Amino acid sequence: MAGTKRSHLMPFGTRLLDDGRVNFRLWAPGADKVELCLQGDAPEVRLHMAAEDEGWYGITTELAGTGFYYQYLIDGKHHVPDPASRYQPQDVHGSSQVIDPAAWQWQDHHWQGRTWESAVFYELHVGAFSGEGNFAGVRKQLDYLADLGVTAIQLMPVADFFGRRNWGYDGVLPFAPASCYGTPDELKELVDAAHAKGLMIFNDVVYNHFGPEGNYLRFYAPEFFTPDQDTAWGNAINFGQSHWVRRYFIHNALYWLEEYHFDGLRFDAAHSIFDHRNPHFLEELADAVRQGPGCDRHVYLVLENDNNAGHYLRRGKNSPPHYFDAQWNDDMHHVLHVLLTGETFGFYRDYRDRTMHLLGRCLTQGFAYQGETSPYRAGQPRGEPSPDLPLTAFIAFLQNHDQVGNRLQGRRITELCPAEAVRAATAIVLLAPSLPLLFMGEEWACTRPFPYFIDFPEELGRQVAEGRRQEFADFPEFEGETAPGAPPSPNALPTYQSAILHWEEITLLPHRQWLDFHRELLRIRKREIIPRLHGVTGKQARYRLIADRSLQVQWQLNGGAMLTLTANLGAIEANAECPAAGRVLYASAGEPQETLRQGKLPPWSVLFCLEEPDDDRVDSRLSASPRK
Repeated sequence: MAGTKRSHLMPFGTRLLDDGRVNFRLWAPGADKVELCLQGDAPEVRLHMAAEDEGWYGITTELAGTGFYYQYLIDGKHHVPDPASRYQPQDVHGSSQVIDPAAWQWQDHHWQGRTWESAVFYELHVGAFSGEGNFAGVRKQLDYLADLGVTAIQLMPVADFFGRRNWGYDGVLPFAPASCYGTPDELKELVDAAHAKGLMIFNDVVYNHFGPEGNYLRFYAPEFFTPDQDTAWGNAINFGQSHWVRRYFIHNALYWLEEYHFDGLRFDAAHSIFDHRNPHFLEELADAVRQGPGCDRHVYLVLENDNNAGHYLRRGKNSPPHYFDAQWNDDMHHVLHVLLTGETFGFYRDYRDRTMHLLGRCLTQGFAYQGETSPYRAGQPRGEPSPDLPLTAFIAFLQNHDQVGNRLQGRRITELCPAEAVRAATAIVLLAPSLPLLFMGEEWACTRPFPYFIDFPEELGRQVAEGRRQEFADFPEFEGETAPGAPPSPNALPTYQSAILHWEEITLLPHRQWLDFHRELLRIRKREIIPRLHGVTGKQARYRLIADRSLQVQWQLNGGAMLTLTANLGAIEANAECPAAGRVLYASAGEPQETLRQGKLPPWSVLFCLEEPDDDRVDSRLSASPRK
């Protein structure tokens, strides 16, 4: 059977015409003259690009074709890559390459995605996930991920950045897969192969800033930025005043979903996307996706948003999301981290008091902060109400790239606290109704760190390292830049090499036991939890505190079944009269089930029970449970 061809038509970049010619278009409102510079088999050919309305320049020529290298020459001074380049074989300072998006023959003809409730996320960095450090290396592990119980791969950003190594959040060419990971076709091969295994695959996109090296937009389109608003990475992007800036990023989202057939996107640091227009850029983007690729198959949109803006997650009349499907729930991570490690510096101070109450709120309502004042944010209110939202609108995790990599040494949670504490928290994350996310290697208690790494020119690398040292200066374990506790140099090659997963650990104890533990929990989730998740909201959940570090949570799942969690997240045994009815789904390893049922809660113990509906008792118990 012939493969399916896919491409996304854009008002900028290159377009291959049916007659073999190529159309080039650049938005350059700050330029007086733009020339197209072709580098094919002959020396550079310069072609004048005609000025069009609204700052556009364009040309259609038979002198270029698939595979040709090209740049734009701005005002006779600056050679720049195409900001909508589909590929940069020679990195971000080099020439762009004309790519035929329809050349790849897709084989996933019947792929419609998976239901949202079935999502189990696995976040990975393409360069550090395998020894190969590329798209092919990820593809070789798809069987492993499917066997683990993962259903959705979350790639850290793959848009092109300067150098051979980077977390991906310093991208400067949002339409070009990073050449150090492989070609556009090799990324498409990964997506195609994932779908063949029944796996969704998500791309992480960064629309709040451009990286500091390789961004040429200021030479010809300074309107891309606004001097009125800053982010942690420099001037904010001008979403509020420029129509074409908005369209550039909206087309980028559609491009990844249509041309690369990704199942969804994660939007990095949406709280740093500033826009005072109505509709907000995020709403306009979501509408474009819902009316485009989202009409024909399952397409999902996920936010990272420190503002806990619940209105982006609201559902329509028939329950589909109007804007975004879910948000990474940092609150859930932070409260579990405080319980497990006792750390209360930085943003963890917001979770120091009433910690178990905040955990109960996360488990039953999603956000811990729903408008309350934040001590870490100088008493400013944070968040919006979330009890009416589906619990699947929140993605829970014990680790991710930020929470591991933005520590001094990039140390993982298993390096910071006892194994029994990590097991207890893991069971809660993987079996509670919110959608779970694992960070690569977490499932086998990987000993490799995940420090922040870059590959910038020496002076810029030095500046980044200094900035990191200043950020860490208030960390309790920071002892100076030459002390053993100092952060490794982000620009040093060994820092990146230290992050590459050591897959041989899986065959060794105790790593093999950790892997079996995660597999079993995800089997339980697939069998018992996922089929009952649709439509479950905070209004169908209650919790109560039963001791200083213990609580009981009840969720009425779809079909009337009652899921009960009883947990002691402390190092001291707790006594509580809170018998849990129903069938035991999971009990902490080594703990007699009846001991847990009777309310005797050993240190770091977790019990999940499921009671099937057989009369009115389930509903009456839920309504009688005290809600905090």
